[in-house]
Amino acid sequence: MISSSNRSSLAQEKLELFKSLEPWVSTEILPLLSDAEKCWQPSEFLPDVTLPVADFAEQVRDLQARTAGLADEYFVVLVGDMITEDAVSTYQTVLNTWDGVRDQSAASPSPWAVWIRAWSAEENRHGDLLRTFLYLSGKVDMLMLERTVQCLIRSGMDGGFENNPYLGFVYVAFQERATFITHGNTARLAKKGGDPILAIICGTISADEKRHEYAYTKIVEKLLEVDPNETIIAIGKMMRRGITMPGALMYDGCDPNLFEHYSTVAQAIGVYTTKDYVDILDFFIKRWRLEKLHGLNGEARREQEFVCRLPDRLRKFNDQVGERAKRQLQEHKLKFSWIFNKYVTI
Repeated sequence: MISSSNRSSLAQEKLELFKSLEPWVSTEILPLLSDAEKCWQPSEFLPDVTLPVADFAEQVRDLQARTAGLADEYFVVLVGDMITEDAVSTYQTVLNTWDGVRDQSAASPSPWAVWIRAWSAEENRHGDLLRTFLYLSGKVDMLMLERTVQCLIRSGMDGGFENNPYLGFVYVAFQERATFITHGNTARLAKKGGDPILAIICGTISADEKRHEYAYTKIVEKLLEVDPNETIIAIGKMMRRGITMPGALMYDGCDPNLFEHYSTVAQAIGVYTTKDYVDILDFFIKRWRLEKLHGLNGEARREQEFVCRLPDRLRKFNDQVGERAKRQLQEHKLKFSWIFNKYVTI
């Protein structure tokens, strides 16, 4: 939940900077959005409810047969991903706390506000599609899934943004690349497990996340161009805090450590790992050419050095974390309400 004690306002010159970037957002960022009349919609990937009942039922049976070969741990991760996607209302709220870019009226024509609303609308499809697929699969306890979604939206999130768009855009760029990787890996595992349609679903969502990542990457790139000191300081602050996933406060009413346990399974089966985290950081260091920034002030140079050295420091922990995740599942057999209180082992 966003804490009022963490709120800070940008200096007037910074507000004016974001205002000055509106024409650039219109020409460089808004064209990356999909046309709602042309882009994919969830119903295109699901059994056709307009068919006669018998034919619709046959499509559902086919869906359930395809998912039969997918392991319980796969569904734990897929449910966790779906719940994270389904809390999109929280993320739109968070972006609308950021000074200089927020949607002042909920229908503002500002390019920043148009992007926030349209991005949220595109993200909204992801949770809708995965939720319906999971419901039809019969493999998960929908009551517990729905309860978790409600609890997560009620709890909100605290990414440490301080109402600061510099911090926020760094976070979302990182997060969008993380979800691109995660959905790509669930697509790979679905195909391997015998469900090519689910693989297409996860791959399609992954492609959306990749396009969104590109947009936020460009925004940070632009901020590095027009205000390199403030931007590299923001990158350093976010990496010192660590990029916490937006579903970190998920709770099903049973497991107070639900997110940690979900993350353990994701790490153990290779959907999202500490190696991915480091690789993402490496990617942005190279993409934003952080090592080549010149003319920085003292604080900015210190953050530049910290960020550019961080991947090597983090790599030392990769193998330890991976082995610990597998050992935890082998020794403790985590139980998840999402899959009817079954235990997961690797």
